[in-house]
Amino acid sequence: MSGEQEGPLRIAIVAGEASGDILGADLIRSLRLRYPLARFEGVAGPRMIAAGCESFFPLEKLSVMGLVEVLKHLPELLGLRRQLYRHFSANPPDLFIGIDAPDFNLALERRLKAQGIPTAHYVSPSVWAWRQYRVKKIGRSVDLMLTLFPFEADFYRQHQVPVRFVGHPLADMIPETVDKQAVRARLGLPEGPVVALLPGSRGSELGHLAGPFIEAAKLCQRALPDLHFVVPHASAKTRALFEEALAESGGQLPLTALDGQSQDAMAAADVVLLASGTATLEALLLKRPMVVAYKLAPLTYWLASCLIKTPYYSLPNQLVGRACVAEITQHEVSPERLSREVLALLQAGEDQQQLAAFAQVGQQLRGGASERAAEALSDLLLAAQGEQA
Repeated sequence: MSGEQEGPLRIAIVAGEASGDILGADLIRSLRLRYPLARFEGVAGPRMIAAGCESFFPLEKLSVMGLVEVLKHLPELLGLRRQLYRHFSANPPDLFIGIDAPDFNLALERRLKAQGIPTAHYVSPSVWAWRQYRVKKIGRSVDLMLTLFPFEADFYRQHQVPVRFVGHPLADMIPETVDKQAVRARLGLPEGPVVALLPGSRGSELGHLAGPFIEAAKLCQRALPDLHFVVPHASAKTRALFEEALAESGGQLPLTALDGQSQDAMAAADVVLLASGTATLEALLLKRPMVVAYKLAPLTYWLASCLIKTPYYSLPNQLVGRACVAEITQHEVSPERLSREVLALLQAGEDQQQLAAFAQVGQQLRGGASERAAEALSDLLLAAQGEQA
């Protein structure tokens, strides 16, 4: 459906982290094809702002990971949510879209939906994996859930929550084949093996993983003296945190630092060592061998361990359906263990079975995700307008 209407739309959109900024920017561009005069406002990162979204607060204000970490920032987060609710209830948008950040967005969506504002949530929380009781809250909060993965849509249909599987925009953005040597030349990387280090895009992630990643890199470099590292930084803040950890370790690591360009860093690498999250999907789509680490505050990890109902926590293993990449969690995250896994991958070379599995997942997720999402949201708007007529 075209979704055309006479007047310009006001679309509220709230993203909670760097990955949401990527999704939101592409979604805004797709919605603009249907609604050229639409206004977008809410909480946005640099990509969404460049796409034309007015941001009331810096996206980093919402980018907090883990129960314990959230508790430290809870008063500020609640204050931001109250301000957004007051603004949107006083100036109702035609549509509210929450992108990820479920603990923040779902409560806001529920209150706005109760006021008759159509609400959609883009990127399902991992309700199928843990705290499945949340699906009832989600059903009360959203008029439409947009999922990135097919197994998520199946879960919501089983619980009678309106849902549309749209695929993953990253699968559309990342080409099926990437010339590793061409990327290396463009980045000015030296000859020899390359490892990409991505200890996370949040300050809390770097606090747990930057140190072990740096020490693991040093161990790898001792074993392979010509090894070079490339480190993409999500923001000036994460760059400062990584450089602080590097200085504390004594420095002395052959690396190339990048501002952003995480996909280039992974495309140039023979192996990727990274924090669990969206970056693991990028590595999968780039068909790069990887080692995935996951570490939280002890209390947060203990609580999560009690509630998780899936054998895997990394996206590649969940999507492939088996343990195809190494997952290193919590107390197992040590320089020795990390370096051992990275060196094993460097020495083994390409695993054709793994590459075939990655390619199959990529095919499932491709197909114009942002356009599908925009179409689904257009249908939601038309349905809402029909009810109001």
